[in-house]
Amino acid sequence: RPPRSTPLYSSSASDVYKIHPTVTIDCSAGTHFLRTLATGTNTFVFSNAPASKAYGFVLKLTQDSTDRAVTWPGTVDWAAGTAPTISSGNGKVDIFVFNSFDAGTILYGFTAGQAMA
Repeated sequence: RPPRSTPLYSSSASDVYKIHPTVTIDCSAGTHFLRTLATGTNTFVFSNAPASKAYGFVLKLTQDSTDRAVTWPGTVDWAAGTAPTISSGNGKVDIFVFNSFDAGTILYGFTAGQAMA
């Protein structure tokens, strides 16, 4: 296989900060996303995963001054079928990694780190 001069994916982090309870992560926009949890319950929707290849992305969540909750899409498959509990405390950071091998029909969710700040 010839060496590549450019990566398969390159992206800067996309900030999906909006004071809205439903947060859409547009997978066609990149591979790294940031979200400050700024409303009661943040319900995530993942859309536009590439149809012809495996795809993965990283999501960094930061709590604001009030602890917030997260609802994940039903397409996310967590270890043992249980979504992680979001860290509590002002400025606490949780990082999650998601991978799909079938155009986003199933996204395997992994906790990369919690209470990072």
